[in-house]
Amino acid sequence: MHPHIAITLGDPRGIGPEVAFRSVLDLKTELRHLPITFFGPEETRGMVPSEHEFIAVGAWEGTPTGAGRIAALAIEQAVTGVLQGLFHALVTAPVHKPSLRSTGWDVPGQTEMLQKLTGCEPVGMLMAAEKTGWGNPLKVLLATTHYPLREALSLLTEELLIEQIMLLYEALQSDWGLVTPRIALCGLNPHASDDGLFGDEEALIFTPAVKRAREMGVDVYGPLSADTVFHRALTGSFDAVVAPYHDVGMGAFKTASFGKGVNVTLGLPFVRTSPDHGTAFDIAGTSSADASSMVEAVRMAVYLTKNRFSKISMDV
Repeated sequence: MHPHIAITLGDPRGIGPEVAFRSVLDLKTELRHLPITFFGPEETRGMVPSEHEFIAVGAWEGTPTGAGRIAALAIEQAVTGVLQGLFHALVTAPVHKPSLRSTGWDVPGQTEMLQKLTGCEPVGMLMAAEKTGWGNPLKVLLATTHYPLREALSLLTEELLIEQIMLLYEALQSDWGLVTPRIALCGLNPHASDDGLFGDEEALIFTPAVKRAREMGVDVYGPLSADTVFHRALTGSFDAVVAPYHDVGMGAFKTASFGKGVNVTLGLPFVRTSPDHGTAFDIAGTSSADASSMVEAVRMAVYLTKNRFSKISMDV
């Protein structure tokens, strides 16, 4: 049995449909028997590659709220299908967060929407690239995701860091097949506070979290300074980094792997991946969008599904 992948097309005003359809065409030879079902607006039916299935979730009304409604319906129906066992993994094209919120989904993004749809607690947002500008892989888990910086800092607790470290550790074992993954915890303050010179969060929150995680059997190090930890991960000292807030992790990740990165949601009962970019309204419809990250998202969904569900044939 081959894995069956569900792909949602995201906001119909953006580049989601373009990069989704182009990605499966680019992977046609590599993943020649891979069944895919797309979920999106009726208007995209004619763009679907003939060998794949399409489920129309409705017609786009031409408004931002209508676009958000279509994007939300696609995610909801695809998740239902995965939970029913119709599909093995979910790949999601980008959505416009304000439009999504205008439909009643009061969530920061798709990660949190998927958390609510599945009832899973906790979940994690992992950015993963198997190849970077350095040639080596890089994996960065964002301990806090799409929150204003002041709010993100208030969310950082010892319990949250332990929760996210454990999510990452278990995913590296089950989905990436690493027996004893090495994890680094990135500090919050300059130079990881320099022994309290630039703040006390490292001493009060981060160091106790590392100590407890190590007592639980995790090979974790830190807190380490943000100006060196990502370089150390890229040169092989660590398998992954836990970043305390969105931009410190994403800034380093996208600098090293722009166009090759994949967003992976940890903690779900199925594999979910997404490209590392947004809707790119400014270039939508110009046929100039780069589908590389979407290609990697589909490829990684297959790879992780293979590792998690070993009975599924990957001769695709």
